[in-house]
Amino acid sequence: MRRPIRRVSTLLLVMFIGLFGSSTMIQAVQADSLHADDRNTRTLYDSFAVERGSIVVDGVQVALSTPSNDEFEWQREYPMGPLYSHITGYNTLGQGNTGIEGAMNEELTGTANSQFLDQVLATLTGQSPAGSSVELTIDSQAQQAAADALGDREGAVVALDPDTGDVLAMHSSPTFDPNAFASHNTAAVTDVYNQLLEDPENPLHNRTIEGDQFTPGSVFKVLMLSAALESGQFTLESEFDNPAELQLPQSSHVIRNASRETCGPGETVTLETAFILSCNIPFAQLAQQLGQDAIAQQAAAFGYGQTLDIPVRVQASRYPSDLNEPNLMLTGFGQHDVRVTPMQIAMTTAAVANDGTMMEPNMVDRVLAPNLDVIANPEPTILGNPVSAEVAAQVRASMELGVAEGLATNAQIDGVTVGGKTGTAETGENNEPFNLWFTGYGELDDQSVAVAVVVVPDENIVGDTSNVVAAPIGRAVIEAVLNS
Repeated sequence: MRRPIRRVSTLLLVMFIGLFGSSTMIQAVQADSLHADDRNTRTLYDSFAVERGSIVVDGVQVALSTPSNDEFEWQREYPMGPLYSHITGYNTLGQGNTGIEGAMNEELTGTANSQFLDQVLATLTGQSPAGSSVELTIDSQAQQAAADALGDREGAVVALDPDTGDVLAMHSSPTFDPNAFASHNTAAVTDVYNQLLEDPENPLHNRTIEGDQFTPGSVFKVLMLSAALESGQFTLESEFDNPAELQLPQSSHVIRNASRETCGPGETVTLETAFILSCNIPFAQLAQQLGQDAIAQQAAAFGYGQTLDIPVRVQASRYPSDLNEPNLMLTGFGQHDVRVTPMQIAMTTAAVANDGTMMEPNMVDRVLAPNLDVIANPEPTILGNPVSAEVAAQVRASMELGVAEGLATNAQIDGVTVGGKTGTAETGENNEPFNLWFTGYGELDDQSVAVAVVVVPDENIVGDTSNVVAAPIGRAVIEAVLNS
């Protein structure tokens, strides 16, 4: 009789321990992740009972909540929707959150751990729950300049403060209106989402930080020049053979300079001249001599292969591995399987402009509680030192010559020190369009800004079109920041 009782008791004890353990796991360990899970409809609906905090740019609300006349109590609004859509993202009932709305959801709904005491106080005093406001680092004039200059062309613009890493502009085109996602009609929101998802122009895709569709072309030469000088094997005066065309080893493929001629007169050309004139053949030879490991190490030092949360997620750019000799040479001028985000290109240029110190990009200036207490005030963070100050100075000098007398002359601004590099990147075979690039920086007194611009033209364009199309966009953003 006792043995069955002991067995039952043991079974009950095991069941109790299992129940206690699972409850503890859910409440103590998994609570935050379950709360943040998009499938948690209770959390989702509860968030609409809270006055969601505003998203603010230069003192102006670019996302805010107003009272609604339905069971959800609050309605989200985006007064300048398309201009900031890829920054604010959207907050929906049925399709989750994106952008700052998603990355800062806990702060905006007042449920972050740092706001626990505020939640308790509001409960005790009977106050209506409210979220915190998120003030961004975005410069409204730079953002508007980026949107105006890019227009309705497909592309992206990023501007950074080299000294702090603050994101000053981040515009992706084509854009969309996030107000369509703020509806409390879930069927209507789903319809809008599906329509935009099926749109061949892919307006929901944030081209500044997502994916790896962009081939960098000659803007990658900023990294290549840095790698060459950092190696100690090359100087700006190092010379390379200067043919008009070069057949790649182990291949029938022939590469040419954009001019379809030699890189200036003479049988040889210096590294600096090749950079200023953006010649492909010398940089292919440079890649061959440097080797894959040295280039990959320099790319990693600049942040390739690393995802970032700024606080929105920046997908990693990549430099390929396991390269044969001809493909290695193609990477020397940003071709083959090199893939980048405009954010990565802006970060590289910002590090060069900041004496070789790369700051971590950041979009949040501060987070303010409803009582205006500062909950968060992110400090500038050093991400790394990819090049020495001496090498950075040499790369800057070459970039400034590129603007003064090379292939980036349309970036010139009177009275402003401007360095830059253009790029025209092949993206496929025959009739596929090129990516037109510009990256550069501007300095005036104690202000500086680094930019990256990419434009995908509607048709195949060859030649020095990046100076015509992309460089003026970069110039407009630089002027907007330095004049603000």
